Amino acid sequence: MKRNLLFLSLLLAAVGTNAQVASVTSPDGRLKVNLDVKAGKPVYEVFYDGKQMLDESPLGFVADNGDFSQGITFEGMKETHLEFNYDLRASKQSHVHVDANQLVVTLKNAQGNPFDVDFRVSNNDVAFRYAIPNHPSRANEKKFSIRIMKEATGFDLPGGTTTFLTPQSHAMIGWKGTKPSYEEGYGYDEPMDKKSGYGHGYTFPCLFRIPSLLQGKERGADGWVLISETGVDSRYCASRLSDMKGDGLYTVEFPMPEENNGNGTVEPAFALPGVTPWRTITVGASLKPIVETTVPWDYVTPRYDTPHHYEYGKGTWSWIVWQDNSINYDDQVKYIQLAKAMGFKYVLIDNWWDTNIGVEKMEQLVKYAQSQGVDVFLWYSSSGWWNDIEQGPINIMSDPIKRKQYMRWMNLIGVKGIKVDFFGGDKQETMRLYEEILSDADDNHIMVIFHGCTIPRGWERMYPNYVGSEAVLASENIYFGQGAADKEAKDAATHPFIRNAIGCMEFGGCFMNRHIHKGNKGGTTRRTTDCHELATCVLFQNPIQNFAITPENLPAHALGEDSAADSKASETIDYNAPGAPAPAISMDFLRQVPTTWDETVFIDGYPGKYCVLARRHGDTWYIAGNNATGAPLTLKLNLPMLQKGDKATLYSDNLKDREPRKSELKVSNPKAVSVTMADQGGFVVVK
Repeated sequence: MKRNLLFLSLLLAAVGTNAQVASVTSPDGRLKVNLDVKAGKPVYEVFYDGKQMLDESPLGFVADNGDFSQGITFEGMKETHLEFNYDLRASKQSHVHVDANQLVVTLKNAQGNPFDVDFRVSNNDVAFRYAIPNHPSRANEKKFSIRIMKEATGFDLPGGTTTFLTPQSHAMIGWKGTKPSYEEGYGYDEPMDKKSGYGHGYTFPCLFRIPSLLQGKERGADGWVLISETGVDSRYCASRLSDMKGDGLYTVEFPMPEENNGNGTVEPAFALPGVTPWRTITVGASLKPIVETTVPWDYVTPRYDTPHHYEYGKGTWSWIVWQDNSINYDDQVKYIQLAKAMGFKYVLIDNWWDTNIGVEKMEQLVKYAQSQGVDVFLWYSSSGWWNDIEQGPINIMSDPIKRKQYMRWMNLIGVKGIKVDFFGGDKQETMRLYEEILSDADDNHIMVIFHGCTIPRGWERMYPNYVGSEAVLASENIYFGQGAADKEAKDAATHPFIRNAIGCMEFGGCFMNRHIHKGNKGGTTRRTTDCHELATCVLFQNPIQNFAITPENLPAHALGEDSAADSKASETIDYNAPGAPAPAISMDFLRQVPTTWDETVFIDGYPGKYCVLARRHGDTWYIAGNNATGAPLTLKLNLPMLQKGDKATLYSDNLKDREPRKSELKVSNPKAVSVTMADQGGFVVVK
């Protein structure tokens, strides 16, 4: 009897220290997560179709009241099936159905203080977070707050994995000390042991290619893993991944002390009971689950209700090509007229409007825009004490009293949105500022775009007036340097797989100027075709798209001006000539393309080489692709949204002169639809 009891106690000890203690699988059974406690340390691993996608990876954290990453014991578990629906107006899918299995594991640290690890596992996604109850303090009274000093949370990738990552920059560098601003370039298929560019690891989201997913075959299929986080608000900081530690391990890192000009704590703190943000892992044998994932929004909830209805659409934006000198009353009238001629909903008036136009004249300008059926977005700096920005308006969005005053004024005169630029980092203090701006703006029926900022982390669902973030090496770089213009197609073939996969991306592109400068002469030279630019309207997702078109892209008569040049037949125009308008085919497409989508389907592609997506708006499908392979590319595409006998409209490159052409596409076999793109070209099919 004693021998049997000893055997049982050893078995229980093994369960607590060395053996698998819990597991959860996806509803389709292909994705599995195991959670263990080994030598007192909690770890988890992820499998897909039996292939290990994450090796044993650490869990836990260190707080001001104890260590929750070691000396851990397993206390219990609870499994639940989750199934629900929600609407998502401003992203890749308007109606989302979530079907997932939940595993909540309760652990205790060496002091006997419990915490939960909450796993949600759907068919291609894993989301997990820590839930922390009240704990006794040193005085043995309940502790109602906690400070997280660091996280042990990690992601251990298998050997041979290659990476598609963008580095976190130094703090307080770049334009007027505004970095980090999530505007660094990507590496492609790089080894894990390559150090990040600045030595601070990598910004979310992070894409990894796992070799030989299918075992036992001569050539295994690749697997893919996308890692990010969501649900970050004023109660936590935003995080990033470290450089690789050891053999394939990346860990969650908090912001650098230097961010925000050294102001604010690195370690987040929140009230108890409380939860940390969700860390997300999307896996698959192809890139399809990566591009189509909705996990950034599946488990977050709205932070406030709104009585307001917000309208999305397209806008004109003078600054991107005409720059600072265009922020004057007369030039903004021209861009309002351009928006009217294009049937666009908005005009974005950028920096220096407060001095170059002024508050009183701005009221007149907004009234004029409204008389033309156009509404106004205004630019603001976020600025406070964390950068050296002088572009105005400054010191308003950082001041809660002035911010409310300006919000009320904008509401009174009918401004519909703001673009707030140049944030200072990822500390909890900055997350609080984002939330305060959004909340005050919603009180005044105002939408918000962020630039020079962090990525959105579930914000499309959390904040009803949020409409997009830059957080990418965006369109202004194409204006500022030929190097960015030369690699525009490569970048465009990257963002749908990584940055835009996890949230809205306010890129501000779609140039129709052949020469990126006022008058369509001088400046950088656009290397992409018009059809490439049109394709980005579909490849890039943001509910408000401020396009980089200019008044010179339309014939003068379209803006109410006289021009003898308009008598030329369109086929005789040299579109590359200085001052030449854009082809009517291109401008007409921009008039019709929507900015919101009900469904998104990945068709084909590889990061940095080419990308083909299909998006549905109502009953109409837009299927778009771009090519950055370095040569013309012909693809045979499986397009399940088309049927045999369908007739669709095809916008494609003329390979001889690279000009856009519009033709009828007759579908004989929807599983093998042939399209050809020029190098740095593209196509769009509309059905």
